[in-house]
Amino acid sequence: MKIILNDKRKIFAIQEEFTHLFPFLKIEFYSKPHKQAGAAGKKLIQQNNITLNECRTIHNAGTITITPQMTVSNLEHNFNDVYGLSVQIFRKSGRVWLEATVTDGWTLEEQNHQGEILSKGVGK
Repeated sequence: MKIILNDKRKIFAIQEEFTHLFPFLKIEFYSKPHKQAGAAGKKLIQQNNITLNECRTIHNAGTITITPQMTVSNLEHNFNDVYGLSVQIFRKSGRVWLEATVTDGWTLEEQNHQGEILSKGVGK
């Protein structure tokens, strides 16, 4: 999957594209980077109706390629290093979303599969 990133894109559009490929994962945007293998504070979450221009430090336009074999850590670093965007991946676990901090070395495919397993039978 390739996601186009430019200053005019809205956060919610990127989130929708990401969740379309990984239905048991979500991507959240933050105003500041979180610590390596650490959780980000909820107060740092950006509103999803703002543009990327309003929440990033590097204003490169381009495309980010996201593959199922990519690790959470690599994806987060790519967003930050190339586009100045602080993101955190969350995995669904039943009815709650968990930050993928301890398991950020897992691939997106592994995270999504685990989320699917942990969410089966919930709400039935």
